[in-house]
Amino acid sequence: MSDIKNRRKFLQLAIMGSTSVVAGAFLTTGCSDEKKEESEEEIDTLDVESCDDLSKVGEADLKKRKSLGYEETTPIPDKHCSNCQLYIPPKEGRNCGGCILFKGPVFEDGYCTYWAPQAG
Repeated sequence: MSDIKNRRKFLQLAIMGSTSVVAGAFLTTGCSDEKKEESEEEIDTLDVESCDDLSKVGEADLKKRKSLGYEETTPIPDKHCSNCQLYIPPKEGRNCGGCILFKGPVFEDGYCTYWAPQAG
């Protein structure tokens, strides 16, 4: 009978240990510098003289902007980028804002089909 208890205890400890290892692996991958590098790249694409300068935006990101229906001027007066939940306001000394959905400069008066009202 004690062998069964010992086996159960061993299996419980083995399962708990492997679960801890897997959880630790997920936590360490989430803390990598990869996201930090992406955000620095995003800032670089916003450092342009004019918000319609897409010279720093890659082909894939240009296609994504188009697929989201981004327009430089909103067709709906009360729905524009500057009052959208997804809009990133311009940093100090920068001319253009951004969007969390795609890379590149964004006009404050722009619009896309994913417009979401700001909370509160």
